[in-house]
Amino acid sequence: MHRLRCILLPLAMVTVVAARPVQEGRPRPFVCADYTQGRIFIVDVSGQILWDYPAENCNDLWVLPDGGLLFTTGHGVRELGPDRRVRFAYDSPSEIYACQRLADGNTFVGECNSGRLLEISPGGKVVKEVRLLPPGKDGGHAFMRNARRLANGHTLVAHYGLGVVREYDTAGAAVLEIPAPGGPHSVIRLPDGNTLVACADNNGVSARVFECDPGGKTVWELKAEDVPGTPLFFLGGLQRLPNGNTVLTNWLGHGHLGAGPVVVEVTRDKRVVWSFSDHEKIRTASSIQILDVAGDPARGEILH
Repeated sequence: MHRLRCILLPLAMVTVVAARPVQEGRPRPFVCADYTQGRIFIVDVSGQILWDYPAENCNDLWVLPDGGLLFTTGHGVRELGPDRRVRFAYDSPSEIYACQRLADGNTFVGECNSGRLLEISPGGKVVKEVRLLPPGKDGGHAFMRNARRLANGHTLVAHYGLGVVREYDTAGAAVLEIPAPGGPHSVIRLPDGNTLVACADNNGVSARVFECDPGGKTVWELKAEDVPGTPLFFLGGLQRLPNGNTVLTNWLGHGHLGAGPVVVEVTRDKRVVWSFSDHEKIRTASSIQILDVAGDPARGEILH
């Protein structure tokens, strides 16, 4: 009996940690980019992957009104029609982390290394160029991440390596600068004129998303420590929903694979109301668009 007890006691002391459910809270269908696996995924409300497609180092994507998909591919941009055939393509020697369909049918592209902000016609011709760097200068891998062309022709740019968000006018002059320690990844200009920024966790800074008014004052902020039990690391893509909630992609690279949810939805009062954590299928989500929110992205109706 004594011998048997010696065998059983160590087993009783073993703590079994339950795996996090694939989804917690009210689930949503979505499209997301997995930067690490180099794929984009369409996921239904039950959490099942309906379709996926190769997209190397994808960091930005959009669902178009007809069901097409516009997304970055490391050194390019692709658009797939509803039949999933390529109907627009642009390639560059520069790394590319930002794309956007504009109301006139052109496509905005932000080139990272070259610092060029481009508008490209449906036929693939560059019809407008704004340079943030001198010709021939390489801004490097971290110069730019997400960027958004605004209705007034200005451009919001997340300067990841510089730790700032800047708004540039049509000539490329900076008219606004927002400090974003930790490395800004994604930026959104909200209808009320505020700016929403998602930041990484570089240099020991806590990952966070914050909203500031036109004067640069922070009016809302979510830090990793605000949601205990939901580990947040590198906050990449984001979307502001019509109900005021914010959806975040929690990029789990840099040694954090499987350590937290891949997608999180939080309320204005910082409650987590949905999370997605299928680490076997989606490892490092970098950009997301929720599919149960109606609107035309080219007209600014999707805040993503």
